[in-house]
Amino acid sequence: MIGDIAQQAYSALRHNKRRSLLTMLGMAWGIATVVLLLAYGEGFERGLWIAFRSFGTNLVLAFPGRTSLQAGGTKAGSEVRLTVNDLDYVRAEVPLLKRVSPEAFKQCAVAYGIRSGSYGVSGVYAHYARMRRMELEEGSAFSEADDFTHTRVAFIGADIKKKLFSGQNAVGESIRVDGISYQVVGVLKHVINNGDENLNEHVYVPFSAMRDLKDTHYLNSIVMEYEGDHEKVVKALRDSMAFHHSFDPKDKRAVFVFDVFADLLDLHVITTGIKILLGFIGLLTLGIGGVGLMNIMLVSVTQRTREIGVEKALGAHRWHILFQFLAEALAITAFGGVLGVLLAYLVSWSVGSLTLWSAFEKDASEGDIHLMINAATLFWSTAILSFVGIVSGMLPAIKAARLDPIEALRYE
Repeated sequence: MIGDIAQQAYSALRHNKRRSLLTMLGMAWGIATVVLLLAYGEGFERGLWIAFRSFGTNLVLAFPGRTSLQAGGTKAGSEVRLTVNDLDYVRAEVPLLKRVSPEAFKQCAVAYGIRSGSYGVSGVYAHYARMRRMELEEGSAFSEADDFTHTRVAFIGADIKKKLFSGQNAVGESIRVDGISYQVVGVLKHVINNGDENLNEHVYVPFSAMRDLKDTHYLNSIVMEYEGDHEKVVKALRDSMAFHHSFDPKDKRAVFVFDVFADLLDLHVITTGIKILLGFIGLLTLGIGGVGLMNIMLVSVTQRTREIGVEKALGAHRWHILFQFLAEALAITAFGGVLGVLLAYLVSWSVGSLTLWSAFEKDASEGDIHLMINAATLFWSTAILSFVGIVSGMLPAIKAARLDPIEALRYE
């Protein structure tokens, strides 16, 4: 029975080739729009995630601040400074932590040979690079032994190597940081930044060796990597800091806590909303093709009224007539869908990428919007196409199925 219905649908399409082809093109244009809009949404989300990748994932960063609420005998407006003692407090009182690193920062004059520049220098622990998911293009980060031996080594950002070494090998060479010599052991890969900290123009040295450049008792930040519930970690961190620095735990300005995972969740909500909006716009565009399909099928029902009457007189049931016309609509939808997907692939291949981060940074093409047609995009596009095809074909099919056979046979 299904084969007979399919054969009848194919014969009807061949009988009206021009009309069927034009309807297919309308559906193809609509589904191509849906696929490209969803692909744009995927590419936009990917571009933003690449920029956030430089922060890592399960990280919490604490920065010194100033109180905004009165707590006990401490008035509002008091400065809160992080110290090396806070590292011990954090390790002992904050659960679920895997790694902790201090960060002491200073803007320094960095030179190699006759070339020099002013760059940010941070003293950190050796596992800081793993916490921040830093990838090295050359060499490696310094070792954990360097954290305690005051070894003057460093790994540098990609732009520093380009400006100071001009294509020459940097690993094994020595740079001068405020006149003090540090040996370069690694060069970071170029990354896209979405914050104030430019990793490409940054120097990282062991925390113990940072003491040659500044007093490291007071810290610029504490970086913590954890596993488990990020909210528990943030609450425990605020409670610990509030207790030792005498401020209200509800005072979020006393110590600024940057919860990377929470920001990524917010980013995911935003990008998901954008993709839903783009999918809805594509659905409206495809709906225009669906209206055209519905009109054509209604015309087909009118033209074949006597044929329907004959089929019913010979014993055809309503569901047979309904599926016959619905199959024709779905056949047009399917062929149009295949053409539309091929058109979308052609457009995505010819366009390549659309500017996003490269408009703000050099060598940032990785963060541009690439029209990515993946399995999820094809799945949702097929779901939308199927919905439009069924809705557009159902009304004419129901009309055909409800025709009275006697009236249908009288139709001229």
